[in-house]
Amino acid sequence: MSFILYMLAGFFSGLIGGMGMGGGTILIPALTIIFGVEQHVAQATNLIAFLPMALFTLNVHRKNGLLKTEGLTFIVIPAVLTSVATGFAAALLPSFVLRKLFGAFLVVLSVRMLMQLVSSSK
Repeated sequence: MSFILYMLAGFFSGLIGGMGMGGGTILIPALTIIFGVEQHVAQATNLIAFLPMALFTLNVHRKNGLLKTEGLTFIVIPAVLTSVATGFAAALLPSFVLRKLFGAFLVVLSVRMLMQLVSSSK
């Protein structure tokens, strides 16, 4: 039974990720709240699950001619360095701090989306 629940969590996180919101907004809370997985493990799982989705999406955008490569180096290098640095920082943080930071991120994301929804309906 738990296999099916893991599959459903993966399906819904992939669905949300495909819509551009970020599958981690579903996958990380599902892993921590429903399955009792530690925050560090849930976030690492999300990062690993992100790789094939990102490669697939990148290929789709490339095939559709939507991939701009000008200035790519100036985006990729800082993004990789920042990702590695924050990954090491996250590994050093206690799980409860990481959980609170992720919760704050979700609140900020929700408020931002709500503000966009309100401003687009005017």
